[in-house]
Amino acid sequence: MIDLNTIKKIAQTARLLPQDVVVEIGAGIGVLTREILNITGRVIAVEIDPRLVKTLQDQFGSFPGAKVHSGDILKFDYSLISRYYKSKIKVIGNVPYNISSPVIFHLLSYRSVLTGFTLMLQKEVVERLVSEPDHKSYGVPSVLLQMYADVERLFDVSASCFHPRPKVESSIIRGIFRDQPRIELADEVLFGQLVKASFAQRRKMLANNLKNAKFLEGWSDAELKKALDAAGIDGKRRGETLSVEEYGHLSNVLKYRLTNPL
Repeated sequence: MIDLNTIKKIAQTARLLPQDVVVEIGAGIGVLTREILNITGRVIAVEIDPRLVKTLQDQFGSFPGAKVHSGDILKFDYSLISRYYKSKIKVIGNVPYNISSPVIFHLLSYRSVLTGFTLMLQKEVVERLVSEPDHKSYGVPSVLLQMYADVERLFDVSASCFHPRPKVESSIIRGIFRDQPRIELADEVLFGQLVKASFAQRRKMLANNLKNAKFLEGWSDAELKKALDAAGIDGKRRGETLSVEEYGHLSNVLKYRLTNPL
């Protein structure tokens, strides 16, 4: 990233406050790190490249509130930082495109200690994460993230803002983790299994996808239809047409029927 105006805009749209604790993903040479430090004095800059780690340490070693962490962000333990500072964490950064989805799911797993995130991701990934039902980009990541976070696409970043220039466009996404899921879930693991099974083959009807779901192994077609009817969902619909709320409701119905078989 070489465009300073875009870097400043990212820091501003993250809605940082002076008291915030920020974890920066992929700090690189520290350009965004410096902008973050202009707003808040507590930053943990995470970088996996040893050469860039050295650059960051040279730049920010004298800053009392800045710490440089050398390592893989997918193995980063946000709960340790939260306990150390006795505070929830905001996450900001430019995420390598090849690990976009794993980073999002990693953040989801630590959502209890995070207030939210502002990330630069590949434009198509952001479109999937903020997508609504009945769009071709709506899928598993859309449903899982939107159950637990309020998300919005802020603005696009041209490839000309980078050197070397990438072959893809980027977008900025902001997510605020909810105190409670959008729908109270009886079983969060089952909810995730349901969503993944529903999109196993996008062009199949929901009922046909769920027939092959391992967590419903042994269920008859009639049992599945009763559960779908109880949730008010037509099994002939495709998974991509169900809202986040409908997935939550169906998950709870399935949980009840799995726990209380007739």
